[in-house]
Amino acid sequence: MTLLLQVENLKRHFVAERTMFGRPISSVKAVDGVSFSLEAGDTFGLVGESGCGKSTLGRLVLRLIEPQEGRIVFDGRDITRLKDHELRSFRRHAQLIFQDPYASLNPRMTIEQILLEPLFLHDVVPAAHRKQRVAELLRLVGLPPSLAAQRYPHEFSGGQRQRIAIARALAVQPKLIICDEPVSALDVSIRAQVLNLLRELQQQFGLTYVFISHDLSVVKHIANKVAVMNLGQIVELAPAREFFACPKHPYSRALLSAIPVPNPQLRHERAMLHGELPSALTPPPGCRFHTRCPFVVERCRVEVPQLRFDANGHAAACHRVGELPPVEPLGGSRISPELEGLMAAFRNTDRRTGSGVDSMTALD
Repeated sequence: MTLLLQVENLKRHFVAERTMFGRPISSVKAVDGVSFSLEAGDTFGLVGESGCGKSTLGRLVLRLIEPQEGRIVFDGRDITRLKDHELRSFRRHAQLIFQDPYASLNPRMTIEQILLEPLFLHDVVPAAHRKQRVAELLRLVGLPPSLAAQRYPHEFSGGQRQRIAIARALAVQPKLIICDEPVSALDVSIRAQVLNLLRELQQQFGLTYVFISHDLSVVKHIANKVAVMNLGQIVELAPAREFFACPKHPYSRALLSAIPVPNPQLRHERAMLHGELPSALTPPPGCRFHTRCPFVVERCRVEVPQLRFDANGHAAACHRVGELPPVEPLGGSRISPELEGLMAAFRNTDRRTGSGVDSMTALD
C-alpha cells in the first residue's frame, strides 16, 4: 500500500484569555502532539468525546486551521510549507464533508450552482462539459439530475442534502476526504444509506477517508484503523479488528461500554467513570485521563505515558497496558441490529435510481 498521509507531532493551541495588553494568559490545547499515518484506500476512524479535538485535527490536516507545530505530509509533499497559491492545488486532492449539510450549502444557490463552483475554481473540467459533470455527480450519489439540479438546499431532506455535500466533495476527484461526523444528524435508515454510499464510492474511486465520529458502532462498520482522542492527544491507535476485539486503554473501554445494548434481554456492565472531569485549559499533569481512571496508580499522576506498539500494530498510551482485566469485545450484541440490518438491505438498493427511504420521489 502507498502511504498517502503522515501527521507528525501536530499541535494547535487556542488562546482563551489575554491581559489588557494582549499577552496570552491561558490557552486551550485542542490538538497537542498528534501523530499518525494513513495508507491510500484506507478509512481512518477518529473517535472521542465532544471537545477532544477531533474536528480541529481534521481541519488542521486540510490547513483550514494553521498548525503551530508539527508536519503534515500528503502524498510525499510537506503541505505545512505551502504558500497560499499552492494550497488551492493541494485542496483539489483533499476535501471535507461537514457534519451539518444544510449549514455547509449556500441557501441562495441551486444545487447545480453549488456543484459547478468547485469545477470552476479548480478548472478540472472544460467549461462546455461542466453541466454534464454535475449531472454525473448527482447520479453518482443517487439523485436524478432532472429533479435535483435546479432546486435549492431547503427543498431537500437531511439525507439528500448530505448526498449533495458528498457530490460536491467528489467534484474535483480528490484522493482524501475528511468526513466530519457526516451521519450524526441523520436517522438510522438514512444513516445506513449514506454509509453504504461512502463505502461504494471508496471502492469505485479508491478514496481515502478520515472518518470523524463519536459513535463507535458506526466507526466499526466503516473504518479499518481507529484512533481514540482524549483532551487533544491520541491515547489508543490500532487496526479496527484489534481495537474492537481488545481495547487496551481504560478511556477506550469506557467509550465502548457506553454504547447502548438494543436488546433489553441482554445485560452488560458499563464502565462508570468517577472523579473530576479535566479542563482543556488546564489539563492535569501525567496522564490526562488519570483523574477519572479506575486503574490509576501514582506513576500515572506524574509521568506522561507514550504510545507503545505491540506486534499487531496496536498502541495505547497507558502505563498499565497488559495489567488490566479482559473486557467483553464489541460484538454483534453491542452493535445496533437496526443499523446493521438496514445497511445490508440498502446494499441491495439501486442508489443510482435513488430508491429507498431517501428517494427523490418524495419531492414529486
